Amino acid sequence: MAHLEKVFRDPVHDYIHVENQIIYDLINTAEFQRLRRIKQLGTSSYTFHGAEHSRFSHCMGVYHIAKTITDWFTKSYPETWNPEENLVTQCAALLHDVGHGAYSHTFESLFATDHEVMTREIITAPSTEINAVLRKVGPDFPEQVASVISHDYPNPQVVQLISSQIDADRMDYLLRDAYYTGAVYGQFDLTRILRVIAPHEDGIVFRVSGMHAVEDYIVSRYQMYMQVYFHPASRSMEVILQNLLQRAKVLYQLDQEYFAQTSPGLVPFFENRQNLHHYLSLDDGVMNTYFQSWMSNTDDTLSQLASMYINRHLLKSIEFTQDQEQQLDLFSSEAPLLDQLRELVEREGFDSHYFTGTHNNFDLPYDFYRPNSNKPRTQIEILQKDGSLTELSEVSPIVASLAGTIHGNSRFYFPKVMLKKPEFNQLIRTNL
Repeated sequence: MAHLEKVFRDPVHDYIHVENQIIYDLINTAEFQRLRRIKQLGTSSYTFHGAEHSRFSHCMGVYHIAKTITDWFTKSYPETWNPEENLVTQCAALLHDVGHGAYSHTFESLFATDHEVMTREIITAPSTEINAVLRKVGPDFPEQVASVISHDYPNPQVVQLISSQIDADRMDYLLRDAYYTGAVYGQFDLTRILRVIAPHEDGIVFRVSGMHAVEDYIVSRYQMYMQVYFHPASRSMEVILQNLLQRAKVLYQLDQEYFAQTSPGLVPFFENRQNLHHYLSLDDGVMNTYFQSWMSNTDDTLSQLASMYINRHLLKSIEFTQDQEQQLDLFSSEAPLLDQLRELVEREGFDSHYFTGTHNNFDLPYDFYRPNSNKPRTQIEILQKDGSLTELSEVSPIVASLAGTIHGNSRFYFPKVMLKKPEFNQLIRTNL
């Protein structure tokens, strides 16, 4: 077989080299090319206008980082890294997000889909082009790649390279999202991290000489979540999108023919009978076309929400805490303060079910391993010069200050016009 060398120019990593025919064939499958039509940051492009990059470019970047690491391991750690696992690692890196759907996080909560489940199905379903390419390696190879993504693969080194607190996925999306949003505080020294990463019998470690680069990565991740991913304007668009799809779902029961004509790709989801083919037929562009057609619908709520989304007419928001809701569940419609605010919104002629909303964003920037927590995390291990391992927060005061602490907030969204209403403002000032 002739030697393959394909080069992709990338603004984050410069050149991305593809030297394996399987990887190149995967890139050219219909399921992977679909990722060009799905934005990496969803509604964030309405806040950071440069953030138009796709899941495709992110997945290419994750593949590049994984290839760089596996090549390094093969060269420098022949005793602790098996080069026969290079391909399964690189395939899992390339395909880790292939199951993301149109506006996936908002879509998932409404239609009970799961992008990780869809990723594994795309990889293992005999009907997909991706599955056909992976089967060229071996009949069980698709299952091996899927098991890396589901964390069931027997070698923890491979799993942690794709999914851990510092992995190829996170390293690429932080740098890529920082580049496209213009947020310089998301940058960190990737080159240094890739020189100090090492395979260990229980997973992945980082040599102590590069500890400050790892420390910088944790701080950058924290800053990106607080400043970019949790931005109130992006979350406002998510609330509008969620309410828009919810309204369409309700109206479908009243006028199925209209939605069959204007948004046929959503009908299987409205009827809860979707399959893989239906899922793959949707992307951001298809959804936006549907929304534009809904702008002329006779239902005022649907048309207004569609117009708000397409034309970026944001809802305003205020931050609230659980204490301010008298220790009641943040997600409860019985929360007294929010109920009063919703009632005032109703008096102004808005249906508060669709023109208000709560949005909660919380993140744990770093956590040491807690086996009894709800979601125990693999901790970052620092390899000392004597060969011993030390958990990162034990040697980094900066990381220790972030470890185990949850950051973020809950926001209540409402129409902008409410800020001109004295009673509404008085209620906010008195309680928040």
